[in-house]
Parts: sequence; structure tokens; C-alpha cells
Amino acid sequence: MAENIVASGPTVGKQRHVVLDSLRGLALMGIALANFPEFALWTFLGVSEQSAMPTADVDRVVRFLQYMLIDGKFYTIFSLLFGIGFSLILARHGRRLFVRRMLLLLSIGFLHLMFIWSGDILMLYALGGLLLTLCVGLSDRALIVLALSLIFIPVGLDALTEYAGVDFAAPFYRAWWAQAESQGITEENFACWLRDADSYSQMFAFLIQGAFERMWEFVDGHRLPKVVGLFIFGYLIGKHRLYARLSDLPLRKVLFWALTVGVLTSLMYAWSAVDGHPWGRTAHSLLYALSVVPLAVAYISGFCLLYHKYSDAAVFRGLAAPGRMALTNYISQSLVGVIMFYGFGFGLGTAFGLVYVELTAMAVFLMQIFLSRLWLLRFRFGPLEWVWRMLTYGRYFPICV
Repeated sequence: MAENIVASGPTVGKQRHVVLDSLRGLALMGIALANFPEFALWTFLGVSEQSAMPTADVDRVVRFLQYMLIDGKFYTIFSLLFGIGFSLILARHGRRLFVRRMLLLLSIGFLHLMFIWSGDILMLYALGGLLLTLCVGLSDRALIVLALSLIFIPVGLDALTEYAGVDFAAPFYRAWWAQAESQGITEENFACWLRDADSYSQMFAFLIQGAFERMWEFVDGHRLPKVVGLFIFGYLIGKHRLYARLSDLPLRKVLFWALTVGVLTSLMYAWSAVDGHPWGRTAHSLLYALSVVPLAVAYISGFCLLYHKYSDAAVFRGLAAPGRMALTNYISQSLVGVIMFYGFGFGLGTAFGLVYVELTAMAVFLMQIFLSRLWLLRFRFGPLEWVWRMLTYGRYFPICV
């Protein structure tokens, strides 16, 4: 969602930084891999139901690798890119336009949450973006200290919950289940409700309680401070235009240390996740912070090394296409997931093991690459990006090339 903006309007053509679009495309792939187990309702199944599937043995390996290599890493990349986008808009247009952009994103996220999928992230990004505007004017040192503090604040909050019994999310949890029960949704039918929903009205009943659940997830996972901390790091990257001078950066050293730390801590985090947090909530939260950021940085630095050497490679152009249409592709992933797996669509939810779900996610993303490249041969923007930009700038932009 980060993007270059020129004085007359949104970035088009050669004004764009392909490395940012390509990284955004890579992040979209990871987002699909992270979200499709929920679209497919596999995540909602009990352990006994997951274990009864023919692919159970392979699924356990895939689940471990998902926690190790995917969980949190790609939304971290997205968040850093979001912060870079803020720096680009701020440099050309100031805070007012960015605030208007975030208010529009908040509206889009609300519609996505309430009418398509309960796992929306756009509202969180919009709220985090509004908070990011308060950081303008701080020194680089202050921004680094603030970003690190925000990323590690959740560890302290989880310690309060674990050792002092302070449960910040308890009221949200109670509100969620009160709403769910009022719709007739219980723990027993939770996993199969959407699979069996043969009308949109039944799906909408689930989406209403899902909005309450999403608020609980954000509070329980302390997502807002994490996201704003990452936004700040992205803002610093953009402020100093590091993405435009890759040859000046010690990418090999960054890759080595980020990979060394990230792989070790990600192994421990994945073990903790699949084994039910044996070292406790606080240790799990600390492992999350120490694994997600380093491994995401390793992905980015490795990607940038390859891009710097092979910038004309087809893979980067392929990833850049969906990256230029990030909002459209993010929403379309939700639409595809809903139609494939929910009852009023094809009703395939809970039918497949995790390995097949992830292969489906990859197939969907590859199709998005193809369709995005085809679309951009004729049009300057993705359809949702086009509408978002016109509402942001308050004027019409031609969409055809």
C-alpha cells in the first residue's frame, strides 16, 4: 500500500520504485498463505478434527513451517512498506492528505470487516497511520527508541496478564461471545457455521459477531503498538530513501545477522506455538517480537540483494504487478476465499487439510499475478486504488493507459 506520489497526483509508470512494488507483491503472497487457513475454516477445527484428516501428518509439518516462516513476517513487511509510503506522501503533500487517505482506508476496512471477512487488517492500519502522523518532527534517535518501545510494549502487557492477572481483553472477549450467542453461534458450531451457511444472511450473522471477535484479537494481541512501531521504522527507511540507494547499504551483513537471529528465534517461536506456549504467555510474546522482525528484515535484505543484481528479472516484474494493486488484490483474496469455502458459495470449508489449503493460496496468488499484469496493460491503477486515489485527491484521474 506504500507508494510514490508526485505533486500532481498518484504515481504512475516510471515514477514508481519497482523494488517497493515487488516487495509489496511478495508480502501479498505471504498474506494469502497466512489468511487462507482461516478462509478454509481449517484454523477453527479442533485438534481431533485436524488429526482425522488424511493429510494430518503433512499438515503438522506445514503448520510448524507456517509459524516459523510466515506468521507475522509478511504483515511486518507490509507495515514497513506502509511507513515508507507515509514518508513519500508527507514529503510531497504533508499530513492533511495522508489523514484524508487514512480516513478513507478506515471506511474501506470497516466495509470489508462487516460485509466480507472478519479478519480485516485495513482498519488497524488506518488507525495506526493516523497515530503515525503524531511522530512527524521527532529526531531519528527518538523515533528508533519509540519504535522499539512500541514493538516490545506487548511483552510487558502480556507479563501483566500472566503474572498480575490484568486481562485487558476480557471485556472484549465477553462482548464477543455475548454477540455470538445472540446469533446462535456456539463453540460447537463455530467451525462449521460458515461452511453450512447457505445464504448471505447467515454469513452476515457470523460477520457481526466476527467484528467483535476481531476487536478482541487486536486488544488481546496488542496489535496496534506493534503496527505503529513497524510503521515508524518504515517511515525512517523512507525518510532517508534507503530503498533508492541499495548499493550503499550493507545488505549482506544485514542478511547474515537477521537470518542468524531470525531463524533461531523463529524455530523457538514455532515450537512454542504448536506446543501450546509451554514457556508461558510472556515468553511466547517475547519470542514473537524477537522472531518476526529479524526474519522479515532477512527477507527484505535478501530480496533487495537479488533485486540489485537482477533488477530486470521477470520475477520482480511479476511480483510488482499485484504489488501495484495491493488493495484490490487484498480484498479480492477475501472474496475468493469466501466464495470457495463458505456455504453460499462452493462450501469447501473444512474439507481440505492444511497442505492443500496452502497450495490453493499459492494458486490464487499466481492467478493474481497474471490478472494484475493483464489489467495493468490497459489501466494505470487497480480498480479500488483508482477510486481511493480520486477520493483522496478530490478529483478525477484517467484510468486508461
